[in-house]
Amino acid sequence: MIRIMIVEDQAMVLGALTALINLEPDMEVVACATNGEEALMQCDINASAIDVVLSDIEMPVMSGLEMARAMKASEYPCKVIILTTFSRSGYIKQALDADVVGYLLKDTPSSELAASIRKVMAGHVVITEDLLTTAREVGDNLISEKEQKILRLALEGKSNEDIAQQLFLSNGTIRNYIHTLCQKLNAKNKIEAARYAVDLGWL
Repeated sequence: MIRIMIVEDQAMVLGALTALINLEPDMEVVACATNGEEALMQCDINASAIDVVLSDIEMPVMSGLEMARAMKASEYPCKVIILTTFSRSGYIKQALDADVVGYLLKDTPSSELAASIRKVMAGHVVITEDLLTTAREVGDNLISEKEQKILRLALEGKSNEDIAQQLFLSNGTIRNYIHTLCQKLNAKNKIEAARYAVDLGWL
């Protein structure tokens, strides 16, 4: 029997996945969590009782990618499969770096999801080839930690002056950062640059 933990913050999706997986004769949902932090707590209690962690990416408190990195660092034996609506290449690269062994989209048919879980248990990595190709083409994150902070604040609607004050930098320095970011991302302004960075999974 393949023992599965589902990590999903939307109650309806969590219930539907649990019901679908429990219909499989060789699978059983043994734990559920609504964010990465709860999932880690479950693993701390008894990681050896979980074979596969099926997790969303974007969740409150701790994301699926943050959870996967923590599980890798703790050397938990369970295998992580990401199940998400996001096909962003940056997310896929981060998932691979965290030793995630599966990356599937939520519109994947239930039969294919079950087959993917079995493949993962057999030692395979299951990621759509098209998504892998896209991830390779985009390349590594080109945005520094400081630039990421600036773009996150821009998405919150902060002005250049607000960003400068919050990061303890001069207005001129912020303008230079934004100019560089717009060049890197071929964007017209900081909001467009931030949205492009999100689409690439760099933010």
